[in-house]
Amino acid sequence: MNLPWHLYLMAILYILAGFNHFRKPGMYIKIIPPFFKNPQILNTLSGIAEILLGILLMFSLTTQYAAWGIIALLIAIFPANLYMFQNKKASFGLPKWILFVRLPLQIVLIVWAFQYTL
Repeated sequence: MNLPWHLYLMAILYILAGFNHFRKPGMYIKIIPPFFKNPQILNTLSGIAEILLGILLMFSLTTQYAAWGIIALLIAIFPANLYMFQNKKASFGLPKWILFVRLPLQIVLIVWAFQYTL
């Protein structure tokens, strides 16, 4: 396993974020737009996905698949980030500019993951 350090960094960040879905589920459930049914299940599934994809990133045999999975996950969770920006109750009282900056940050994370798909 001779993978670059920044790949391990990405993997650890996704694994920690995934476990956080189970430590503080209310934080994530609060930002799921109401038009999605059963936010508890969505929170659980996204947490499991982050943990599994983070683990799979660390194995050269599955790195590319995991990176594509992370890209798909980032696209799938974008509505939650947009809802957080648009809805005051979901914003955790954060300044609007921080919530706005989070939106294009998804693109940065997608580009970061994309470099491991090649």
